[in-house]
Amino acid sequence: MNDKAQSPKLKSGETDHNIKSGKLSLDEKRYDLEERTAVFGERIIDFVKTLPNDVINRELIRQLVKAGTSVGANFCEADGAESKKDFRHKIAICKKESKESRHWLRMIARANPNRREDCRELWIEAQELTLIFSSILSPKRADG
Repeated sequence: MNDKAQSPKLKSGETDHNIKSGKLSLDEKRYDLEERTAVFGERIIDFVKTLPNDVINRELIRQLVKAGTSVGANFCEADGAESKKDFRHKIAICKKESKESRHWLRMIARANPNRREDCRELWIEAQELTLIFSSILSPKRADG
C-alpha cells in the first residue's frame, strides 16, 4: 500500500506533511478533534521510538503509548456513541487518558532529562486535550 492510500483525508489547504509532522493550523486543531487526537497518538509513537531502550524507559513507554493512543480511539468511540450517556462516558475516558498521558510524559522527562523539551511539547497538547474534554463534559453543556 502506498503512502497516499494510508493518508487520512486532507482538507482544503491542508498538506500531508502537516498531518504527518503533527503541525495543524489553529483552525484545524480547533475543529477536527478526531484528527487532533490521532495526530497526538502518532506524535507519541514517533517520540517514544527515539528514546533509549532501557529498563526504566520500557515500562514508561508502554504506559505512555497505551494512554496516548487511547485518547483518539476513545474519541472515535464517542463519535459513534449510541446515546448521550454513552458519549459522555467515552469522553470521560478521553479526559482520563489525556491526563494519564501527562503523568507518563512527566515521568519520561524525569528519566530522560535531555528530552525534557520534547516531553513538554507533548504535555502541553495532552493538557489542551484534557481541557477540551473537560469543557465537553461541563455541566453547562450537559443539556445543550
